Amino acid sequence: MHTVRESSILPGINLTCVKTDKFKTGCLSVNLVGALKRETAASAALLPRVLRRGSKELPDMERIASALDELYGARIEPTLRKKGEMQCIGFYADFPDDRYVPGGGSVLEKTASIVGGMLLAPIMQGDFLREDYIESEKKYLIDDIRAGINDKRGYALDRLIEEMCAGEVFSINKLGSESEASAITPKLLTEHHIEQLAHTKVEIQYCGSAEPERVESALRSALHGLPERVDEMLPKTEVVLYPPSGSPRRITETLDVTQGKLAVGFRLGRAMMDAPNYPAMMVFNAIYGSGVTSKLFLNVRERLALCYYASSMLDKHKGVMIVSSGIEFSKYEIALNEILAQLEHVKKGDVSDFELLSAKRSAVTSIKSAMDRPSGLMELYFDSAVSQIRYDPEKLCDMVEAVTLDRVVETACEIETDTIYFLKGEAGDSDV
Repeated sequence: MHTVRESSILPGINLTCVKTDKFKTGCLSVNLVGALKRETAASAALLPRVLRRGSKELPDMERIASALDELYGARIEPTLRKKGEMQCIGFYADFPDDRYVPGGGSVLEKTASIVGGMLLAPIMQGDFLREDYIESEKKYLIDDIRAGINDKRGYALDRLIEEMCAGEVFSINKLGSESEASAITPKLLTEHHIEQLAHTKVEIQYCGSAEPERVESALRSALHGLPERVDEMLPKTEVVLYPPSGSPRRITETLDVTQGKLAVGFRLGRAMMDAPNYPAMMVFNAIYGSGVTSKLFLNVRERLALCYYASSMLDKHKGVMIVSSGIEFSKYEIALNEILAQLEHVKKGDVSDFELLSAKRSAVTSIKSAMDRPSGLMELYFDSAVSQIRYDPEKLCDMVEAVTLDRVVETACEIETDTIYFLKGEAGDSDV
């Protein structure tokens, strides 16, 4: 059992405090939520990595590690998330709950202070962030960008999004591009840091046994050096309800792969207007493709053996659904047709009582599984904080249970195919 308190601890800084005695560790997530932009994506991705290298008080990794060891093995890691067309950067910290520290203690306050120092008082070289730290972390960032092509499943999804959402902010990779990363200088990154501190919304989540008043006090102290700011609004995500008129676009690319990667992108349509029904979307997705009782798994993969894997995923912030599958090159058309046919079955209400019940159980289990971990519980509340419709995870489970088949069908009938992407091998069929 847990209680939740939301508060604005400083202008533009929101805190969600989840108080629970369930866990032996506490955790803290500090997030700068800004608009995803092509020209700054790489800088935003790099910034928390560089800030994590040192502060004025703890100027290098060795002293940071020593300070965290004194806090009974606390951890602080840089974070980077893409939520719709928002780029969320910051730090995640976990630490022993003070109830389990000998003689009690102030691990929460000390951890928050270290995070605040990294964010607001980074180690500098003259007027700029340290060049050696920047160059070192740039290499790792560029390695991560280049590594995207090695994960062919992820690469196919990235390429689908680039093509499907060309001209939309959503097409931008959260890591940025290699050319943009290579061009980052100490002056550029320092200016980006100053801009982020002054003009982004700050969303903080805490999960642990501390009283909300104590958490608020610790964070006000840790973040008191933030520049004077207004109460910033969250960036908006452009939701495109329907694909362009005409048949879905088909894109085929060739690489040295032994297994074809088929990715299909859909728009969720009018279901994303006004107040999106997240519970209905979750149940629909579980029926269609997100679990082992879904139509894609049981029919396309198991019964017909048309693919090695097939699953669907939703981005409820952007209003898109993506089906990802691995297939033999020669099975492209038949696998694609069956993937689309299974969607039509849901639209027609061809869903058994067992499928509906299993989908609800799958969705509820996913939520409750996250709530069984402090980091998972905190992530649910962060996702709610930046969503178009705020939700409480426990109440969301009840809402999922109440979803009717009619509501699932209504949701499914709004979905339209936008783009079909196929990655095949150099020996793939030439007529695909």
